Amino acid sequence: MKNSLSLSEAKKLLDRRQISSEELTRDCLDSIRKLNKSLNAYITLNTNAIGDARKKDAKSNKKGKLNGIPLAIKDNFLTKGLRTTASSKVLDDYIPEYNATVVNKLLDEGAVILGKTNMDAWAHGSSTERSDYGPTRNPWNLKHVPGGSSGGSAAATVADMCIASIGSETAGSVRGPAAWCGCVGLKPTYGRVSRYGVVAMGSSLDSPGPITKTVADAATILEVLAGKDEYDATTSPRDSEKYSSFLEKGVKGLKIGIAEDYFFPDMDSRVKELIINASKILEKNGAEINFVKTLNPKYAIGVYTVIQRSEVSSNLARYDGIRYGNNRNYFGREAKRRVILGTFTLSSGYADKYYKKAQKVRTLYINDFERVFQKHDLIIGPTLPGPALKIGESENDPMFGEMADVLAEPSSIAGLPGISVPCGFVDGLPIGLDIIGPQFSEGLILQAANVYESDTKWHLAKPPIR
Repeated sequence: MKNSLSLSEAKKLLDRRQISSEELTRDCLDSIRKLNKSLNAYITLNTNAIGDARKKDAKSNKKGKLNGIPLAIKDNFLTKGLRTTASSKVLDDYIPEYNATVVNKLLDEGAVILGKTNMDAWAHGSSTERSDYGPTRNPWNLKHVPGGSSGGSAAATVADMCIASIGSETAGSVRGPAAWCGCVGLKPTYGRVSRYGVVAMGSSLDSPGPITKTVADAATILEVLAGKDEYDATTSPRDSEKYSSFLEKGVKGLKIGIAEDYFFPDMDSRVKELIINASKILEKNGAEINFVKTLNPKYAIGVYTVIQRSEVSSNLARYDGIRYGNNRNYFGREAKRRVILGTFTLSSGYADKYYKKAQKVRTLYINDFERVFQKHDLIIGPTLPGPALKIGESENDPMFGEMADVLAEPSSIAGLPGISVPCGFVDGLPIGLDIIGPQFSEGLILQAANVYESDTKWHLAKPPIR
């Protein structure tokens, strides 16, 4: 099946006309028909995908970076004419009138959109169990969650139901599911990729990013997505880079710190061992490795909770059933819980006590990272504290998402880029290595990630469901 190819492999064959986009798209759709009942990775399919692929084949002389590549899109990105629900029944029948900037950029480079992937409703969660359309399951073990909120995108990528996918991260929602599903997840610097046309969750945090089979694929997609957008004032005017040019630079001479505080006392020792082993591979390739003290990530839980809930209460206020969508009776329990807490933290007499204080601690994290990066080029640690949980384990834990994403939250609230790459297995489930850099150091983290990936075979492992 050609859909098992990485983006880079597929692109080479497409450019040489050794395969067609139609063949590639049909193979992806065949896998979707075969596996989606078990995985529930897709909510909506693009019924025009085959026709779109044929058009790409007919214009094969136009060498877009993604020409003919079938991709999956998380269901919080607006897609003109294609249902977008954010996995909430509030938007069950919503058909957007325009595309998100990310979607337009993908289409401009020749991508074929296969469909929209499942997620925690409104991106409120870290397991993709809180979707109004049922949970997505982990391709490595159907009894376990894939992570979230971009769980559908990660599961679809690993199960070859697409060549690559797009997710969004507020705090771990790209890197987390990539780690638990065993693929690559890149969270760019906040403002590096446009949020225009993305159903807003945490407006000062949301960062669209690629979920891919290899580091090189992530670099290619980031080259397409990065850049200033006139429709999004939070995008940076800073020029984007040719990120694929960093892949062969190596890590010789780089100073990489292992985040000592990211190893909790109750963390599975096997996870810590995998991260230490990963650091040795980077060291073998010329990097200077040492442990580094950082502001403890446990304090980020409260900071993220207050800021994110506050922004959720503001962003969900527009869904009143008057202009579009169903009324608020259709909101799930998690959305209601977050709106209530966010409204409270912004209310008169409490905004200073909670929201303003959270923003002050956020600044402390930003300053602490700046201190660390004065002496280190990169920081590494586990993406998540352990392997994927079983479905249902987090059902009665309202803070599960924040606890699961505790290691990603510091870098997210500081607006930093990070990439998760597969680094081994615990109990048959994938574990991710998180590589974090200063703002706008996407090239550098891709550089280190590619060295690690090239010296290991974890990214080549395939799940039993196929």
